[in-house]
Amino acid sequence: MKKYCIIPVLLILACSHKPKIEKSDVSSPILDDVKVSLYILGTVQDGGSPHIGCKKNCCSSLFEKPDSDRKVVSLGIVDHQNNKTYLFEATPDITSQLKLLKEFSNKYNETPDGIFLTHAHIGHYTGLMYLGREALGSERVPVYAMPKMREFLNNNGPWNQLVQLKNIVLKEIDHQKNISLTKNLSVAPFLVPHRDEYSETVGYKITGPTKSVLFIPDIDKWSKWEKNIIEEIKRVDYAFLDATFFDGAEIDNRDISEIPHPFIIESMKLFKDLPVAEKKKIHFIHFNHTNPLLDLDSEQSKAVLEKHFNIAAFKQVITL
Repeated sequence: MKKYCIIPVLLILACSHKPKIEKSDVSSPILDDVKVSLYILGTVQDGGSPHIGCKKNCCSSLFEKPDSDRKVVSLGIVDHQNNKTYLFEATPDITSQLKLLKEFSNKYNETPDGIFLTHAHIGHYTGLMYLGREALGSERVPVYAMPKMREFLNNNGPWNQLVQLKNIVLKEIDHQKNISLTKNLSVAPFLVPHRDEYSETVGYKITGPTKSVLFIPDIDKWSKWEKNIIEEIKRVDYAFLDATFFDGAEIDNRDISEIPHPFIIESMKLFKDLPVAEKKKIHFIHFNHTNPLLDLDSEQSKAVLEKHFNIAAFKQVITL
């Protein structure tokens, strides 16, 4: 197995320039002991950055000079010991994300051993189209999805063609039912409230040999969830949580009630009494193109970091 000496960094991208590199609080892997690694393959909301139709300063320079680090939210998991790879979310950036996952794992195959979907919004499943005959023409890639999500993929084109041609094989997952992928790695989906037009929405608990991760890129509001997010954070070592909008002020051309998410200011208020060690577990992720946390030099980013929270970074690595 090829091993990598990768130091995780907090690399958050400004709207108009590359930010300085900051170290995160995530410890560097002890290479001889690493069995499972998690890689951040994207941090941006579904529409990407620059965002279609955006006329704001946050996008203007990026149309002329795109930033290759701006990828739609995705996680990659590598079980180094068993030479297995897993992708969480099939985003519009799947082409480069799968290449990164392959490089991190040193595998020969271009496709992962499984893809886990959270829901049927464009940034989270439409990358599956690149597995079809017009592009990769993959063979039997396992795609893990909840019942309504499986029904949606089975009964609607072009997704059902992927199933019919066996480019993908749909694998059943269910609320709170643990899936053992290898002796080192297990995954448990759980339902969260969100705009479920075509499918359910789930988050995932990902458990490695020594650490566990909560992954909730999309949820309406923490108060709508039947579970207590503070208690769920206590049960894991890292929590990658929905941070689509910093606050309502950044959305001045849409009805915010139609796109509900927990504002970062709301989450920080909810988590303000947590011990510092618990706060440091939290990594905000899934940033809208307007979100000031995409600029590490913004006052909002500095405030988040000063309060002991973290900002998820593209190519960040943690050991599970």
